[in-house]
Order: sequence, then C-alpha cells, then structure tokens
Amino acid sequence: MAGQNNLDLDLDLDSDDELGHLKASKRQISHEEFMRNRDIMANFPNRFYQTQEEIILKRRIGSGVAFVSLVAENLLSHPFQVLRRQCQVHHTSQRYHLLPFTLIPTVYRLHQHQGLTTLWKGLGSVLLVRGISIGVEDLISKITPWPKEIRWHSSLKHFFQHTLLKCVSLAIVTPFYSASFVETVQSEIASEKPGILDVFKEGFMRLFNWNGGAKGRMLPIWVLIVPTITLGLSKYLFTMMVKGASARLLHSRFKNKHEANGALPKDISHSVVLQDLDTTASLIANIASDVAFYPCETIIHRLYLQGTRTIVDNLDSGRSVLPILTNFAGAMDCYESCVASEGTLGLYKGFGALIMQYAVHVALIQFSRFLLTELGSLIHKPKKQPPLPTDISPAALSNLSATHRSYLLP
Repeated sequence: MAGQNNLDLDLDLDSDDELGHLKASKRQISHEEFMRNRDIMANFPNRFYQTQEEIILKRRIGSGVAFVSLVAENLLSHPFQVLRRQCQVHHTSQRYHLLPFTLIPTVYRLHQHQGLTTLWKGLGSVLLVRGISIGVEDLISKITPWPKEIRWHSSLKHFFQHTLLKCVSLAIVTPFYSASFVETVQSEIASEKPGILDVFKEGFMRLFNWNGGAKGRMLPIWVLIVPTITLGLSKYLFTMMVKGASARLLHSRFKNKHEANGALPKDISHSVVLQDLDTTASLIANIASDVAFYPCETIIHRLYLQGTRTIVDNLDSGRSVLPILTNFAGAMDCYESCVASEGTLGLYKGFGALIMQYAVHVALIQFSRFLLTELGSLIHKPKKQPPLPTDISPAALSNLSATHRSYLLP
C-alpha cells in the first residue's frame, strides 16, 4: 500500500523539491478557480478597449444631442415665436390661444392662404440681430476689463462688471431688435417683403431718432431701452441661476442613483455625463425663464410695435389681416391697459405656441438621442472574441488521492 502511494506521488510530482514547494505555499487554488482567473485575464484587454469605445460613443451621442438642441433653439423654434408674437401684439383678439390645440386649425388656414413660408418670416433678421449681440459683447469685453463670462466662484466685482457689459450690449442692440421684431409679425400678403439688410436701416433710424419716429405714435428709443434692459438682464440672471441649480441637482441625483446600486461609473468626472446634464439643465432653465417672464415679454413687444403701422395676421380666424393701433405712454401704461381691457390672461396670449415650441424641442432631443444611440450600436458592434483554447493539461490537484491532498495542504 505504501509502495502504491509512493508510485502515485511520483506520477504527480517530479521531485522532492517540488513537493516541498507545494507544502510551503500558504494557499492552494483549485483547478476551476485557476481556469476562471485565466479567462478573466485573457479577456481583460478586450474589455478595456470595449469600455474606451463606449465612452467615445457616448461622447459623440452627447455632442449630437447638444447640436440638435442648439438647432431647435435657434432655428426650429422660429415658427412658434412668430405665432406667439402675433398673438401677443393683437390686443383686441377674442381668442387668447392659451393651449396649443386652438392654434392647430389657425396654422392650417395660414398655410392654406399664404403658403408654407408664412411662419418663417423675419428669420434672417433674427439671426443677424443675434450675431450683432454676440459681436457687440465680444468687442466691449476686448476694449474694457469687463469679463464676457462669469463662474460661480467669480468675485463680486467681476459679477457687476459682467452685468454692466450685458446692460450696455442690450442698450446698443435694442433698436435693431425692435426692427427685427416688426419683420417677424407683419403679414406677408399685406406688407412689402423686407430686404435682408432692412433691419439695419430701420434700426439706425430708431437709434438716431431719440424723440420718436416720424410715424406718429412710435415711442422714442430711450423709452424702449429701459424696459428692454430690465427684461433682458432679469431673464439672463434667472436663466443662469436656474441652470446652475438644475445642473447641481441633476448631477447629485445621478451620483446618488448609481451609488445606491453599488456602482459609480468611472466616467462621471468626464465630459460624457456632464455634457448630457448640461443640455438638460439648459433646457430646463430656458423653459422656466420663458414661462416666468412671458407677461413682461408681451408688454415689451406691444411697445416695439406701437407707431410702426404694422399689419399682422388675424389669428382669431387665420384668414384675414388687421392693423395694430395702440397709444401707450410706456410699460406701466401698457400693463394697466392690458389688465383693464383683457384681464390678467391677456398677458399670456399665445402661450399655447410656447407649449408647442418646447414640446417639439423635447421630442427632437429624445428622438435624436434614440436615433444616435441605435446608429452607434449598429456601427460599433462588439466584435466576437475567438474561443479560448481548450485546456488539455492534467489537473494538478484533482488527480491526487485524498491522502496526498491532506499532506499537501497546510
């Protein structure tokens, strides 16, 4: 019996030195554990590269969604802005269009009588004015010490300088913005189509006529500058605060959600997650500011149009046009007249167009995210890994007898 045991030991161990090495080891792993660890180490490079590809794919998807959101904010929202502006300036309208459903038949009749481009009027002038605003801010920030951007950790001095920069920029752009506004609300079938550079002509005419224009009841530019700066600066600061608070809340929620599941993504500090959260926070801030300052926007828009003899589309029916004739002395007079004759809801005329605008905006973001994710998954399909070679080596420990295993283990 002892000879048989010695024979088995000679088959599994080549020498006494190897036997002594196995006895001195503090831990012996089983054959199954060895094979499992070998598989993990073999797949480690593939998993690493797959993770890198997923991060790059997510970053590209986030950039695509941010681009779609930017296009929707600056281009695709224009028809809805035209609708709501025409509703805001129509002080004698019978239908307030507080919900989007009432606007659908009106839009259908407008397209039926005036064509598909009727809601895209004034787009060129709107983009030009936005470019002027960006250029003016950039020029002022270069010739003055006023910062163009601020952060949460910026000093109080930089904050006031940045605020002053915004005020001066809004004051300079106000004449051109009011001229552009007229182009977006005037009816194309009852008015001469403006040229692409007419916004500069009308803007300079308003800029140099400080005592009012030659068109009767047109308000002087200094009357328009004060409420324009007040509204623009208030919306900007409100949007910035809501965006910062939303970004912090979304980031904290995202972190807590994954920590509750026991795993925090390694790329949380990368731009992949931050870019997606920033897009969502910007959208929330824009919606909140447009809703909060909608009544103020109605008042400012009516002041812009006064005295311009503009003919707009009648959105009560969608089939006719009408002139806008008002005689407000200023912002407070406009507010009091609106509340007295139209009620408080008169300040929210055309609010349904705003609902439609952001409903389409959110739908485009969700659709683009879904589409880009599906396209990315099709383009970056995970490659099939070749099968690992079958292990044909004898099990080192499983073939040993019970006596030898008890002798080898510490």
